[in-house]
Amino acid sequence: MRDLAGPALRPHASIFPVPIPMTDGVVLAFDFGARRIGVAIGNGVTREARPLTSVDSVSSAGRWATLGGLVADWQPARFVVGIPLHPDGTPHEMTARCERFARQLEGRFRLPVERVDERYSSAVAARADDVDAAAAALILQQWFDEFDERGRNA
Repeated sequence: MRDLAGPALRPHASIFPVPIPMTDGVVLAFDFGARRIGVAIGNGVTREARPLTSVDSVSSAGRWATLGGLVADWQPARFVVGIPLHPDGTPHEMTARCERFARQLEGRFRLPVERVDERYSSAVAARADDVDAAAAALILQQWFDEFDERGRNA
C-alpha cells in the first residue's frame, strides 16, 4: 500500500501545472538519449538520488525488457523523466522523443510519470564514470529539491 503525503505542484509548474502527491516510495528517473538511457534511483523519505545504471536504447525490445526488469526489481511508486529544452525554454528535436518515452513508460507500467526540465544535466554530469546514469541522478535530485521547495513556499 502506498502512503500519499499530500498534494504538491509538479516541478516547473509553468510548464507542467498538474498537482501531484509525494510518496515515500522508490522513484526511478530516466535521462533518455538516442543511444542510452541513464537510470537513477531515489526515495521520498531521504529525497536523495543516486545513479543506478545505463540501458542501451538502440533496440526497442531490449530496452523495454531491461527497463521491465528494473521496474520488477525496484517496484517504484513513480517515474521521473528529464525533458530537454533549448536554453530559452522552447522544445527541440529530443523534447518530443523524451515526451514519447514518458508516455510509453506510463502506458507500459501504469505508474505516474513526472517530467523535469533537464537542460544541461548531461553537461553537468560529464565527468562521471557513467554520464547517463549521473545525469538521471541530477534530474531526480532536481525533482526532489523542487518538490521540497514548492512545499515550503506553498
